[in-house]
Amino acid sequence: MTIDTRAAQPALEIVEFTDPLCPWAWGSEPVFRRLRAALTGDTRVRWRRAYCILFDHDDDPAPDPDAETAWYARYVEDISAHTHAPRALRLSRVAASSWPASLVAKAAEAQGAQIADRVLRRLRESVFVLGEPADTPESALAAVSGVPGLDVDRLATDAASAGVLEGVRADRAEARRPVEDVLSVHADGSPHPGAAKETPDGQLRYALPTLLLRTATGHRAVPGWRPYEAYVSAVAELGPGPLPAPAALDPADALARYRTLTEPERTALTDGGAWPPAGAVRVDTGNGPLWLHPEEAATHPAVAPASPSRP
Repeated sequence: MTIDTRAAQPALEIVEFTDPLCPWAWGSEPVFRRLRAALTGDTRVRWRRAYCILFDHDDDPAPDPDAETAWYARYVEDISAHTHAPRALRLSRVAASSWPASLVAKAAEAQGAQIADRVLRRLRESVFVLGEPADTPESALAAVSGVPGLDVDRLATDAASAGVLEGVRADRAEARRPVEDVLSVHADGSPHPGAAKETPDGQLRYALPTLLLRTATGHRAVPGWRPYEAYVSAVAELGPGPLPAPAALDPADALARYRTLTEPERTALTDGGAWPPAGAVRVDTGNGPLWLHPEEAATHPAVAPASPSRP
């Protein structure tokens, strides 16, 4: 989400190092949604996402794909026990590549922040709700088809363009230049403290997710799985002013704004009013429900019939 696209040099830049198919990034959505809500409208702040390519083209294939899928499903289950995020009832496979989803997510930014947020959300849900990771160009486009306001033909063209490819390549390279702060990280009670990870080719990259906050005079990295207060502290330390608490939304307004909500997001973003809102559609997962706005449910692949793959 780009909070301010007009300011050429914002007082504070927040870089979210992420991947559409990362389980820790998926579990951090409640905190990040709350943080972006608190920052929305502040033209001194710019938030951008850098797609890090968790599953790369040159990763060695698993000798036993079924065993790898079973292991990875248990790994995601363990993470969801910490984050309380939904997980798929059945995972069909480990993602073959993060490139297609990352290219689609990057391409969606040209259609505005709200569209980009909703496209990325659908891509995350492809693996952690549906169990079918969007790891091909066709499946990535099918996963986001029907997002309100999205021009899917333009998205397909942009996602296949040299400019978007170069943008994701730049993101990947940026992720492999971690600041020294994250080379060694204290756990502070976190199950995922976020020290930089070694890649198969011997490089280091940011653990996902990591927020890097930067000003003209300094930076602060907040890596791994962290509570909301850790991000508030980082913004207060570097930001242009105190971070206001985001207004808690009426449940119906929250679902209308975000289109889909997990149980942790309902707790983090709403005022605790009556739940579920009228017309909300429940999708059961292996770790609690995902709630869909009725308009979202009309085109969401968890409810609506699957769209034909694009040629």
